[in-house]
Amino acid sequence: CLPANQERFANGKVVTVQFHPSAQVVMTAGHDRSVSLFQVKNFSHLKPNPRIQSIYLDSFPIYKACFSVDGEQVIATGTHHKMFFVYDMMSGSIIPIQKVRGVDERFLRQFELSPDGSLMLVTGTSGYLHLLSMKTKELISTMKVNGRSTASAFTPDSSKIYSYSKEGEVFIWDVRSRKCLHKFEDEGSLEGKCIAVSKNNQYVACGSASGVVNLYTTDVCLKEDHPKPVKAIMNLVTSATCVTFNPTTEILAVASREADEAVRLV
Repeated sequence: CLPANQERFANGKVVTVQFHPSAQVVMTAGHDRSVSLFQVKNFSHLKPNPRIQSIYLDSFPIYKACFSVDGEQVIATGTHHKMFFVYDMMSGSIIPIQKVRGVDERFLRQFELSPDGSLMLVTGTSGYLHLLSMKTKELISTMKVNGRSTASAFTPDSSKIYSYSKEGEVFIWDVRSRKCLHKFEDEGSLEGKCIAVSKNNQYVACGSASGVVNLYTTDVCLKEDHPKPVKAIMNLVTSATCVTFNPTTEILAVASREADEAVRLV
């Protein structure tokens, strides 16, 4: 196949590639301050995927962009901004969210959306995690981990959040009460980098700066302080910066952005 974004290559680093939750559309976004949507329909090697549209966010290099769960919005955070943008695909309007009251952060970059579509979790500095309403984009509550939070993941039913700290600890939060249910140490981790929960809620994968990805069963994570991984995946030699499960929990992708072609499917 031709590159998905053949019709409009980015002028800078691409930071996000995501399929639309229900339409045959792929989004790319990145440091060239643009979000582009392409229709995915051509599987012949001759025809490129038509570009539907591109939106430009003036002086706003994008750190991360993500479709909302209903597929009607795109949320985009910047590399050095405390504001973020919401692109409403139904109306075609770009809505700047200038400041979230109660969130006192220099930059808003890393975020996760809950699978039920109701919440947005923003990773702050100094271990703060800010829970926002997707409907109003207002602050609901703030939680805090010891040390610095580097990555978080919702469970598939949106009831819990796994938050991975720079110090290699994983905190499990109850979304409704915002209380910490349990915390455990990721075996051998000197610095936590990325975390994922499988769609069937069976596994948790933790990727660290050493390149090791530990795979745990969720029931062990909720009980033990020093759980044993079911498997330690040692295939990456540079820092593991991305872990994700496929929808049927049969494949785990592990990747490092610090080396070319450092992607492994397990």
